[in-house]
Amino acid sequence: MKNKLDFSKLKKNIKKFIQLGSVPLGLSLLNIIVQRNFQINGDVRWMVHYTSRVAAPKKIIIGENVWRSFAVSGSCYIQGINGIYIGDHTIFAPGVKIISANHVFGESNKWYSDDPVRIGKHCWLGANAVILPGVTLGDNCLVGAGAVVTKSFPTGSKIAGVPAKLIE
Repeated sequence: MKNKLDFSKLKKNIKKFIQLGSVPLGLSLLNIIVQRNFQINGDVRWMVHYTSRVAAPKKIIIGENVWRSFAVSGSCYIQGINGIYIGDHTIFAPGVKIISANHVFGESNKWYSDDPVRIGKHCWLGANAVILPGVTLGDNCLVGAGAVVTKSFPTGSKIAGVPAKLIE
């Protein structure tokens, strides 16, 4: 029968789209409904938590497994106007903000040009950390919860505070 439903193929397609096991099924389904049906973050190529927002996603490049943080970490704001590069296996907690461009004061439709934000591989961004335009973080960096990162730090840095500074 040609019209017979092939459950193995359907299961494979569902697994490919929502990647069961990496993100809880209920959260995956809610994220998909908000993203695909309500078109909130609808132009983003990977799953995004339903409470987070991603601006200018075409200028954001994410490494292997970074999508999981986007899917499970709520209340994040990622703005990629000047570009954002996030390395493989980097994770971030809820409330993280990554901002690649500041708007011109008094002109909310114009943005200052700046270097892209670059976050290395295997980094960890704590809850409510803020990464500002032009910042580069080397591989294996740890950013403490609530830190505001205004300048670049080398590989292996552990940083915290407002503004962020080396803590070890």
